[in-house]
Amino acid sequence: MSNSISPLVVLVGPTASGKSALGLHLAQKFEGEIVNGDSLQIYRGMDIGTAKPTLAERQTVPHYLFDVRDPNQVFTAGEYSRIARPVLHEIASRHHLPIVIGGAGFYLKALLEGLFPGPQRVDALRERLQTLEQRRAGSLHRILSCWDDASALRIHSSDVNKLIRALEIIIAERQPLVEAHRRERNRLEGFTVLKLGIHPERALLRGRIEQRTRKMFETGLLDEVAALRAQGYGPEAKAMESVGYRQAQAHLDQQMTLDEAISNTTIRTSQYAKRQMTWFRRDPEVLWLKGFGDDPAVQALAESHLNNFLLKFINFSSH
Repeated sequence: MSNSISPLVVLVGPTASGKSALGLHLAQKFEGEIVNGDSLQIYRGMDIGTAKPTLAERQTVPHYLFDVRDPNQVFTAGEYSRIARPVLHEIASRHHLPIVIGGAGFYLKALLEGLFPGPQRVDALRERLQTLEQRRAGSLHRILSCWDDASALRIHSSDVNKLIRALEIIIAERQPLVEAHRRERNRLEGFTVLKLGIHPERALLRGRIEQRTRKMFETGLLDEVAALRAQGYGPEAKAMESVGYRQAQAHLDQQMTLDEAISNTTIRTSQYAKRQMTWFRRDPEVLWLKGFGDDPAVQALAESHLNNFLLKFINFSSH
């Protein structure tokens, strides 16, 4: 293994596709250590609703970047990149294989490609924009559409945090986001990357999402949400706005029946899975695995890809 270049595996795919199962399988086979690439599993106390690996699973091989923030703390893609990169280098320094697992495309993009050096947050401006949105929902998206139509098409009208950041950058830079993003990025160095993607059939994935959602609600999600709210993490906490947690709170507040909460969570999760696949399929470097990550045939194919990758890497490093 080269002293300067190390192998890195990035495992992507939609929610409920079996990324954790496949990642754990590969880590056990190839002396791997798992690094979280999910934007919600970093939060403490949010275990069931995020499908976080169990404590037993996390004891089989080392896991990193789970339970590192409280639910009311904002955790940006830039911050994720800053704390994840040293973890990757530390794993590689022990000649183990870092395996990043996640479905948060923007977090993984920040990790591998870096982010452009955007302006710092301006609290006064952000407060004004937040107030504007509270007075008239949809105002920020309409403003963004006028100033930067391309970015408005990519950012959902209800994603207030992204809208505020986009407008903050446009105001500071006096140019559309696409122009600002063309600046030089701080790419991850020291690794050769293998990207594996799990791609189950859409109808089967929808069934898996529905099954998993029902199980979450039946095996403790409501108790988990009640405990978080008792600790002071209510609807205003960013993480508590996520799919599943929002619906669980609505049920606890008698705004939804249990069946309505489960159905709405299933629909929203399926929509999110579709957006994830749209993001990842734009990346030509991803090697796609048809099926679910807990399927032995998919695991065998992933092993084959990883064996070939490591063999080429070793041959390259020996010259």
